[in-house]
Amino acid sequence: MRFSWRRVRALLRKELRDYRRNRVVILTMAFLPLLFVILPTIQILTINASASSGKLDAHIGLSLLYMLMIPAMVPSVLAAYAVVGEREQGTLEPVLIAPIRREEFLVAKALAALVPALAIAYAVFGIFLAIAAVFAQPGVAPAVFKGSRLLVQLLFTPLLAGWSIWAGIAISTRSADVRAAQQLAVLVSLPPLGIVALMSFNVITPTLGLALGLAAALLIIDLLGWRAVAAMFNRERLITSTRS
Repeated sequence: MRFSWRRVRALLRKELRDYRRNRVVILTMAFLPLLFVILPTIQILTINASASSGKLDAHIGLSLLYMLMIPAMVPSVLAAYAVVGEREQGTLEPVLIAPIRREEFLVAKALAALVPALAIAYAVFGIFLAIAAVFAQPGVAPAVFKGSRLLVQLLFTPLLAGWSIWAGIAISTRSADVRAAQQLAVLVSLPPLGIVALMSFNVITPTLGLALGLAAALLIIDLLGWRAVAAMFNRERLITSTRS
């Protein structure tokens, strides 16, 4: 049976419908982004334009780092629900015995976490930029709109989301409890933020070459993560566990 994007789209639509009926998922996608836009907005509006360049960079770096926690944390929660959540609801076995390839199942689950996460992350970042442009003190907005900072945000948002998704799905396939899987997935999603944090705070100067190099490395890690999750995905074991 060849890989079919039609089957992927069908499963993706099912996943998005399930999200709308799940209160925990809805609250996660609403509360976390709201938290991560309120705190940086307050911080960016209270920065004194006369502050030293080092202090200004630190404040802006912290504000933008909050933005990157959205693609790190929101998809990890969704991905951690991917398998163990269906097992708890009793809907996993019908999906697994359906005529769908393992790769199609995993791609659909990954896209179901990626699409809303990216939409939320970029929307929140756009709102943050608009508020900074209109309401921040003179001299602060140009520092926020610095090209290197925008590059870090735009480039690393999908890559951080990819890492979180594959880590979350891997944990979900091995977990028996949704909450435990989601908590562990959030913890595992955070390490890549370390390097991004250094770039946001200008500890590491985020040049174009460095940003592209780190992005390429993270992309390779994401692809390896996809291969690792596909290798560990055992349809027979999952079906058996749902019946036990």
